[in-house]
Amino acid sequence: MESRVDALRDFFEREKLDGYIVADETNILYFTGFSGGERLLVPGEGENVLYVRGVNYEEAKETAMDCRVELVKFGEDADRKVADQVKGLKLGRVGFDILSASAYLKLHKALKGIKLDDKGELVWELRRVKDETELRHMRRAAELTSKGMEAAFETIRPGVREYEVAAEIEYAMRRVGSWGVAFDTAVASGARSAHPHGGCTDRKIKRGDLVVLDMGAKYQNYRADLTRTVTVGEPSTKQVRIHKVVREAQDKAFQSVRAGAKACDIDAVARKLIEREEYGKYFVHRVGHGIGLDIHEPPSLNPETKDKLKVGNVVTVEPGIYIVEFGGVRIEDTVLVRKDGAEKLTKVSYDLRLG
Repeated sequence: MESRVDALRDFFEREKLDGYIVADETNILYFTGFSGGERLLVPGEGENVLYVRGVNYEEAKETAMDCRVELVKFGEDADRKVADQVKGLKLGRVGFDILSASAYLKLHKALKGIKLDDKGELVWELRRVKDETELRHMRRAAELTSKGMEAAFETIRPGVREYEVAAEIEYAMRRVGSWGVAFDTAVASGARSAHPHGGCTDRKIKRGDLVVLDMGAKYQNYRADLTRTVTVGEPSTKQVRIHKVVREAQDKAFQSVRAGAKACDIDAVARKLIEREEYGKYFVHRVGHGIGLDIHEPPSLNPETKDKLKVGNVVTVEPGIYIVEFGGVRIEDTVLVRKDGAEKLTKVSYDLRLG
């Protein structure tokens, strides 16, 4: 099986590159399996070099794959070491994924006569399509996340504070194998549920509240994302209607997910349904996003995107309605794109009412 670094090299002839500098820590993790590298240099031929600080050196030597590990000592600059290696190899044109302005200027100055090209899209061409190992980790992350949601359902009751629910969610996910949270857990209740990124506070949940629960576990550094909205006790007629609209929008959008589908069309499926029910102005974000080592990755499912879905993409489908001073509803699953459809990796009840 071709290594991920070799897959990156496969682009070099097409892009007329002699080498590539990987600077983003998550991209370095993707290529080497090690988190904590400073830079990874991939020449067109020869040995890949991973540059690490002393605090990570021994671990990198033990765990990093497909590269030689080189120590960046106190007082040394990783970019200058990379530049020296590039010059020593006589590379003429070098791509990179992402560099700060200061790092780019430093390398540009040190590599006079050598072309530096922004080629970050090459890494995303690889990362957006998950291989079997990645999918195995993401399935596990989704299973752990679903356990967190079940814990939330068991914990929520009148008088419990939002942060207490969040604590139980995260503890439940950790107990069954989570490596951590994919992002800050959100438990937004009452009128706060109208804030799409409501986080959690010390507010006590009240009977009749809408409660938006947004969570994700991390496993082998891969992430899942799951949202449900519930009420404590009997929901009102308006709460039931809004939940029904969002649930139908999410289901219709999910049914439209398949390889070759335009991401903007999937967004449109959910958006048009919500607009038809006269809640269009309350749907204030895209319908979904890619997910993997990062919580937000390509492809993006929004009205303006040119992205098309491919087999092996993993995306979220998460329409919502948010009414200020009333509350909000969002329903979200992590979804694997297949040739003729899609598979939900997160699996938990959609019921609105708790207790």
